[in-house]
Amino acid sequence: MGVFWKTIAPCRLRLKNLPATLWLRRPAGVRWASQAGAGTPVPLERIRNIGISAHIDSGKTTLSERILFYTGRITEMHEVRGKDNVGAVMDSMELERQRGITIQSAATYTMWKDYNINIIDTPGHVDFTVEVERALRVLDGAVLVLCAVGGVQSQTLTVNRQMKRYSVPCLAFINKLDRAGANPHRVLKQMRSKMNHNAAFLQLPIGTEGNTDGLVDLVRNRAVYFDGAFGETVRYEEVPPGLRAEAEDRRAELIEHVANVDDELGMLFLEERQPTEQQLLAAVRRATLSRTFTPVMMGSALRNRGVQPLLDGVLDFLPSPAEVDNFALDQTRTSEEGEPLKVKMSPARDGCSPFVSLAFKLEAGKFGQLTYLRCYQGRLARGQTIYNTRNGKKVRVSRLVRLHSDQLEEVGEVLAGDIFALFGVDCASGDSFVSDNRLQLSMESIFVPDPVISMSIKPKHSKDVENFGKAVNRFTREDPTYKIMYDEESKETIAAGMGELHLDIYAQRMEREYKCPVVMGQPKVAFRETLLEPCQFDYQHKKQSGGAGQYGRVVGLMEPLPATENTKLEFVDQTMGTNIPKQFVPAIKKGFLNMCEKGALTGEGVRGAVPTAGRSQPRGRLQRDQLHPGRTGSCEGRVCCRPVAAAGAAHVGRGVGAGRVPGRRAGPAEPARRRGARTGRQRRLVHRVRRGAAEPDVRVRHRAALGNSG
Repeated sequence: MGVFWKTIAPCRLRLKNLPATLWLRRPAGVRWASQAGAGTPVPLERIRNIGISAHIDSGKTTLSERILFYTGRITEMHEVRGKDNVGAVMDSMELERQRGITIQSAATYTMWKDYNINIIDTPGHVDFTVEVERALRVLDGAVLVLCAVGGVQSQTLTVNRQMKRYSVPCLAFINKLDRAGANPHRVLKQMRSKMNHNAAFLQLPIGTEGNTDGLVDLVRNRAVYFDGAFGETVRYEEVPPGLRAEAEDRRAELIEHVANVDDELGMLFLEERQPTEQQLLAAVRRATLSRTFTPVMMGSALRNRGVQPLLDGVLDFLPSPAEVDNFALDQTRTSEEGEPLKVKMSPARDGCSPFVSLAFKLEAGKFGQLTYLRCYQGRLARGQTIYNTRNGKKVRVSRLVRLHSDQLEEVGEVLAGDIFALFGVDCASGDSFVSDNRLQLSMESIFVPDPVISMSIKPKHSKDVENFGKAVNRFTREDPTYKIMYDEESKETIAAGMGELHLDIYAQRMEREYKCPVVMGQPKVAFRETLLEPCQFDYQHKKQSGGAGQYGRVVGLMEPLPATENTKLEFVDQTMGTNIPKQFVPAIKKGFLNMCEKGALTGEGVRGAVPTAGRSQPRGRLQRDQLHPGRTGSCEGRVCCRPVAAAGAAHVGRGVGAGRVPGRRAGPAEPARRRGARTGRQRRLVHRVRRGAAEPDVRVRHRAALGNSG
């Protein structure tokens, strides 16, 4: 099979009549891309694990499609939106092909100039940012794609922060030079000003917009042209006369930016000596690996321009697994600061070190749960046993697979630096696996952002409740940013996620994959009652049950809290003397708090009030007796103090807010008129308010003037 590919790859034939099974399945005896060649594993320095990340509609998936085509991994290129009823290879989900966006990250591998490149194509939409998070966590380098028209956009900044969080070196690629309004010079300025990157061009465009003919290679001082129907033939010529002056200036700018962060090139710059091609390439590589410089390349993936030089740049400037320091946390040893001790992973592909890997993504497949892993140390072969360091569970490896989008191919073993997958492993995203159960090693965790929006969700038909439960269990397990919860107050199921598109995609997947249509809507508002003015109360409790009987009296004041504290309940014990034994105070407090759980106006809870007892005298043997004066006396007080039903305020804090409506009495029908009315920022923050609603912020406040009463 390897000979077959080497024969047809230079020809770039469109093999329409070639059966798909011929190139999607690995015949017996043929090794994987990371183990291709003469039957021996690829050397560690010839492996690249990269991700392709950008803002939405910057051309990431189109670029991935061209990379796979030019490296011979696929034989035909297709459009992203699936207008030809095929779609891009990396967009395997039907929803992705219909919408023209990437929803789930997809992994693949390929070979370029005897280098094995493992690629993860990530989504660009902010709603699926967790896919970028866990991809960058396990990758060694990244290609940051920018639109030549849009430049640095919102999600570009988010991706830049994620790369910084995991210390991932990146190579910038300015795409879409063929579009009207393309201006790579403006994009470079934005990278320097908005992203604070020390960036410089490695290439210049030969024409822009509709006249994009080729590129000028500033490092090697030559022009690069792309001939053929699909740009498969790369032709090198001298720099056009009209661009020589600009090329010299841009090359000098490149040397200056690299010299500022690289000592060796800096010495040549101070001595006013021109670096050779190899010296400049080596300096750019050192600065890129240290994240002090960002090389900028460009092209047009859709028009088949600039992809082959980008692949060369991945080999020249991005790190191999041997050049990245990865650490595990030893839970059995601690550092001087009390933190788990960091243990450096050995990247050697000799299998001498114990196996250590990280599960970074879960996906439900045809044969059960598919777990994506990155091997950081050692060797894993089919039939071995590994252990989950989080729960100690033992797992026997029955199948080892490598991935090409949605195609799975079995392998016999994986080594350090490989990205692979396992079937039937019961684990969570972020779990670590080792081959020796005595090793308590855990890889550093993956950052998961909190949801920012919530909506009510329920099955459209009651007969689909079982399928709805299955879908919820699967999707919440696969995506840690998609959460389902039940609101006890509104009696609704709430779906929380990263945006409206995020929730809508999962609603459509429930209908497509589980035959369970759902109804999405705005969550109901949790109303509260509050007070507008202070009021007094005086209540007596008498009950003759034989013997001494029961008697209690509470005289006091109910007063509203300030508007800034109308989400709280206060009850402070300030009793003095011994007229009321201290063992009765908790019962009185409990009576007041129980009273506030159900208001007199609409039956909603009471917030923004403080009970102030003026005089209280209990008699009787049971502590429970004191609940009745506290509860009933407060109820009488609320009736005469102008209670108001208010909708929950949309602010972040503990407890559900109760908006104060001064100077107006609300009738019993008011909540019905306002139910569910929530717009703009309120909708996006309602889940934060609800999340703290289970336990309101309650402080005890009780002032009592004690005396004798009949």
